[in-house]
Amino acid sequence: LLNMFQEIMLRNLNKPRSSDINKDIEWICDSLGFCSGRDIEDISVKIFKDILFRLRDEEFISSESIARDLDITRSRVNHHIRNFIDAGVFFRYKKLVALRGGTLRAAIEEIKRDSERIFEDLIRIADEIDKAIASSKK
Repeated sequence: LLNMFQEIMLRNLNKPRSSDINKDIEWICDSLGFCSGRDIEDISVKIFKDILFRLRDEEFISSESIARDLDITRSRVNHHIRNFIDAGVFFRYKKLVALRGGTLRAAIEEIKRDSERIFEDLIRIADEIDKAIASSKK
């Protein structure tokens, strides 16, 4: 991963009852923590959806074109794109955005591997802490 900071949020939410691409995309966004109480217009979902559909036909897209498509400011688009990048779903190449791994499934598999590496580090450090605490009793 190119950036040194990654924030992976996972929320265990009920899956949509019926198969509907829009509900499924919203569920993925909610599950990955992209939707927050402040996003009352669901801008993050709209941007996420726009990127997914545009990347079907294009390898990279610009935040300017997303802003034009959705009639919102480029700074607002870039704010949400940074969150998607920090989570590991998308990446930037110069001023363009692409889906990590080329598909949504591949991006989510990469995030899963990222989280496993994070947990391995946490477990290793927890072991060191446990050992240090145990030896300090003596």
